[in-house]
Amino acid sequence: MASAEEKPSAEALLHLMGEASHNLNYELSYILVKKSSIEPFMYRHSHSENMTLSHLVYLSGSMREVIRRNNEISYLEQGSKPFTIKSEAIVAPIIPLLHKDIAQLKQYYDFVSVGRAREAGTASQVVRIVSKDGNRYSYIVWIDERSHLPMRTDLVSREGDIIEQYRVISYTVNDQIATYMTQRLGDAELPKVLSIPSSTSDKATWEVTWIPSGFKNIHFNRYRLAMNQRAVESQMYSDGLFNFSVYISEADKLSHKEQLVRQGRRSLHSYIKGDYEISVVGDIPALTAKRIAESVVFSESKPIIEDK
Repeated sequence: MASAEEKPSAEALLHLMGEASHNLNYELSYILVKKSSIEPFMYRHSHSENMTLSHLVYLSGSMREVIRRNNEISYLEQGSKPFTIKSEAIVAPIIPLLHKDIAQLKQYYDFVSVGRAREAGTASQVVRIVSKDGNRYSYIVWIDERSHLPMRTDLVSREGDIIEQYRVISYTVNDQIATYMTQRLGDAELPKVLSIPSSTSDKATWEVTWIPSGFKNIHFNRYRLAMNQRAVESQMYSDGLFNFSVYISEADKLSHKEQLVRQGRRSLHSYIKGDYEISVVGDIPALTAKRIAESVVFSESKPIIEDK
């Protein structure tokens, strides 16, 4: 019988979960519970020496699915033109913390063991992933003691309120899933990879002087809105778990003097500073979005958005 000293630490459990989510062949049926909705999904994953395959299926509403084949991700939706892009991550309601770099997260989050519980009909270890600085959300994750796959994740606000839950209803770990996935998706004809324009080499004429520790600048863009040709500059940031973007545009009569909105995990803060409208949108607390927006400073040497 294992002694208390032999029980894996919270960090070790998360590493085991990361390895299991990448290396095992499995199927998860789960629901995403939000304040006013419940959505069902099915997610299959297989891994071999030559190919990693993932398949997400939306189980209600119009037919939608996402297929990952190594680093090529195809998005297919009834009534819309399918497309494929090269990416490291699926942008869809995948259970959080699957395939995440725990070593990177350790710098900005504390990992705390809570104890044992039962979820999806199986014994689980419960781990809290707590923001060290309080400027972002936290997670609670239930990790299956046998497979080390996540059985449930709760996204928790700074006040301790549950914002959303992913809850596994049933799951299977079986190497036959790899055979099925390879036969069905390994050589399937999917849309050709889109050529995505690279980030502009131009530099922003404004600067965000405060962001929570660990967030890194990953993408800068400059474009015009199709509907009104309004010029916009945007900068995306990520800490490996959450993302947010800063948008800068010239203020006009439609600009809001100030608004602060949170809907589920997504917060929006926008306000007018001089001749420009600043907006921060992302998976961060509303007060964090407000502080980021208010930290933006502008260069006096030239306009923010040059006319091209």
